[in-house]
Amino acid sequence: MDTSKAEPGTRRSGAAGEVWLRPSARRGRDAPPLSRDRIVEEAVALLDAEGADRLTMRRLAERLGTGSTTLYWHVKTKDDVLDLALDAIFAEVEIPSKGDQGWRADITALINGWRAVLLRHPWSAALLSRPMLGPNVLARSEFLYATLLEAGVGEPHLTAAAYGLSNYVIGAGLMQATWPADAEQDVRRAAREHLRANRERYPALATHGPLVAEGDWGTSFTLGLAWLLDGIQADIAGAGGAARA
Repeated sequence: MDTSKAEPGTRRSGAAGEVWLRPSARRGRDAPPLSRDRIVEEAVALLDAEGADRLTMRRLAERLGTGSTTLYWHVKTKDDVLDLALDAIFAEVEIPSKGDQGWRADITALINGWRAVLLRHPWSAALLSRPMLGPNVLARSEFLYATLLEAGVGEPHLTAAAYGLSNYVIGAGLMQATWPADAEQDVRRAAREHLRANRERYPALATHGPLVAEGDWGTSFTLGLAWLLDGIQADIAGAGGAARA
């Protein structure tokens, strides 16, 4: 669960991620009776129902029963809304309690929780390239990095491990969230026929390809995550052996 690093230089006003880098909108007696939390809650509901392409400030204001001008008291742009909504859903990813299960169990629980959130909010995976500096994202990123550090992963392997785990869950979530479930059987049938007709050119895909073999999203994800963690564990063991030597 990695976060983007800010680039040096002047930032464009209203850019993605900037909502976390400027003071909150003014508050006090003059503030209208509409909270940022309520805006974000309604934005997440709209995103869940219709996706990011359908989110506009006007439509969000209509759902809230207010005008766009009132909305702009709290959020300046659509980018603000998307950044706030992304961080809000990350609150659903439970941070594991430190126990005696070990670092692998803790990271597995975190990554599985992250995947579940991506699938509950299928619009989110495609937006995770944004600068993610909200408190919920940062808290879970901190847990991931801290757990890897405590397990014995140091740089440059620490960044590689965190990126590998983050990219894996994002990619898996994006693929499953955007797959047309109602057309899956038709797609697989067409794929089987195409690959069967071209078996000499694609023998491995014709027998084992993802569009041919009957698969289970959850099982495949679990196996892939275990392989990633096996690699991290092997690196930790190797580093410990080198240190002892």
